[in-house]
Amino acid sequence: MRVLLVEDDEPVAESLRRGLRRYGFEVEWVTTGGAALKHEGPYEVVLLDLGLPDTDGLDVCKALRERGDVPIIVISARSDETDRVVGLELGADDYVSKPFGVREVIARIRAVMRRTRPRTPAGTPDAGPDRYGTRLTIDRKAARVRLAGEEVALAPKEYDLLAFLTEEPGALMSREQIMEAVWDANWFGPTKTLDVHVAALRRKLSGAITIEAVRGVGFRLEITRDADTEAGTDVSGGSKSGGAGESSSSGDGGSGSGDSSAGGSGGAS
Repeated sequence: MRVLLVEDDEPVAESLRRGLRRYGFEVEWVTTGGAALKHEGPYEVVLLDLGLPDTDGLDVCKALRERGDVPIIVISARSDETDRVVGLELGADDYVSKPFGVREVIARIRAVMRRTRPRTPAGTPDAGPDRYGTRLTIDRKAARVRLAGEEVALAPKEYDLLAFLTEEPGALMSREQIMEAVWDANWFGPTKTLDVHVAALRRKLSGAITIEAVRGVGFRLEITRDADTEAGTDVSGGSKSGGAGESSSSGDGGSGSGDSSAGGSGGAS
């Protein structure tokens, strides 16, 4: 999905752009209202700051809405009710006050797109869930995970972690990347919560994935190869590999009782 980001604050824009890209968004960034109005696209949603250096963002919002029906989400430090009301009346589809987290913005984008996109006609084939190997499927629209056809109960942060790591199977992700993407850049809790959630995914999805801990760096998720394509190897090999990786983060198993509390802390951030 292509996003036009209109934001003059470089640190805010860079953080938001990095976060959106990690979730598969393509981001075009401009710093002024004039540049936004000159940008020909194509883009599917606009993230618009109101405090622009050359013009009021509300005027940009009005001009963009007069041009077409591309969804507009205002992102602004202006939290006054009047600004919210005016922004929405001028054509914005949603309004997010700063400071905000990347995951909140993504959730707002998806919600706006659900409202503005036409519903799929009955009988039209759906793309369906993403499949990883023959056993694991992830339905990103419904946030549901199935293993060998059976739904797996995951805590919210466990799902977010799995969704992030499966965006690029085999890629080594640093702890900092994961914490920022899943727990938000403003997370100040212990990073041990990441180890707890990794251990939970290894346990619940044993045989379908392995999550390798790379000491001093982060984690790498691999999809377990099917038994019929790997001579002399069965799915227990993936489970064994996952267990070995788990042992490299000593104490994870014993920290299981902290799983729900860690997820709760992450959700509160």
